[in-house]
Amino acid sequence: MRIVKFLLVKEFKQIFRNRAILAVILAMPVVQLIILPLAANYEIKNINLAVVDNDRSDYSRDLINKVIASGYFKLRSYNDSYQEAFTQVEDDRADLILEIPRGFEQDLMRENHQQLFIGVNAINGTKAGLGAGYIADIIRNYNSNLRMHHNPQGNFNPIPVIEIASSNWYNQHLNYQLFMVPGILAILVTIVGGFLSALNIVKEKEVGTIEQINVSPVKKHHFILGKLIPFWILGNVVFTLGLIVGWLFYGMIPQGNLFVLYTFVSVYLLAILGFGLLISTICDTQQQAMLIMFFFVMIFVLMGGLFTPIDSMPDWAKTISRFNPISYFIDVMRMVVIKGSGFRDILKHIVIIIGFAIVLNFAAILNYRKTS
Repeated sequence: MRIVKFLLVKEFKQIFRNRAILAVILAMPVVQLIILPLAANYEIKNINLAVVDNDRSDYSRDLINKVIASGYFKLRSYNDSYQEAFTQVEDDRADLILEIPRGFEQDLMRENHQQLFIGVNAINGTKAGLGAGYIADIIRNYNSNLRMHHNPQGNFNPIPVIEIASSNWYNQHLNYQLFMVPGILAILVTIVGGFLSALNIVKEKEVGTIEQINVSPVKKHHFILGKLIPFWILGNVVFTLGLIVGWLFYGMIPQGNLFVLYTFVSVYLLAILGFGLLISTICDTQQQAMLIMFFFVMIFVLMGGLFTPIDSMPDWAKTISRFNPISYFIDVMRMVVIKGSGFRDILKHIVIIIGFAIVLNFAAILNYRKTS
């Protein structure tokens, strides 16, 4: 343990010697956590709409006003022909086209039936699908209001109506920031811990000090512990700063026990730091370590359930996600912070991450080639 103590003193001196890098390490996650949840919004708004009103009647104008008043659409152009509106789509100035046919009001009153045409720019599939759904829902509501207005209660038999009463559990107001902040914090802790540990041993190789360590009586597991513990502490500091930022800027107060949260984070950091150290033992330069770590982090983030639910992925992607430590961290963060889950609820996640930590750190110790 005395050797480990000397190694820890050495590592902390190296960390605090470069105060500029230390400030960046601590400030970067804070700034990112303030900015990213504001941009990562699941709600699609400001959809550019081009309108072709061939009828120009009171009903058509009323329908257009209801679409614009919804707050989801911006009227970009009021066109005389469909071809003119389609030019707006080609120039990327419009996302949807709403075409109202000639005789819209007259046929609707005479035949109780009329068709509208919606053209959707589907390059962005998510925006196209939601935009078409929004405008279709507005038109359905408009149609229902027309029926109620032109059919007095005494003129038709009452139609059975099913009313739905809903309740939003855990996130009553459907606040997307409450959903995104825990996931983004999990990503930032992973990036800080993973990249720092991945660059650590390989830096010793580039500087040349690794040769001195190799000929010293330091055991391989002592060396890995000396590299792991300082960044484990730093990772917990970054996580604490993230919780404070979430509380100050987004009012995020964990519903679960903080001890449960820190217990899982402590175990998770052992796993992700072990992964970084394993990469560091494989690589010969910091550039190689950064590229390899970047490759894995991109896969971890995109397949971790931050933006796309894992249940919605194909079966092969679900299988890969089982070997993705970030997916368990994001899941636990949301369970504890939003739902208030306890140890019993996250026991499976903890056991899996403990398995990751043992395997990855053992592999890092085995892969560290010591000459004596």
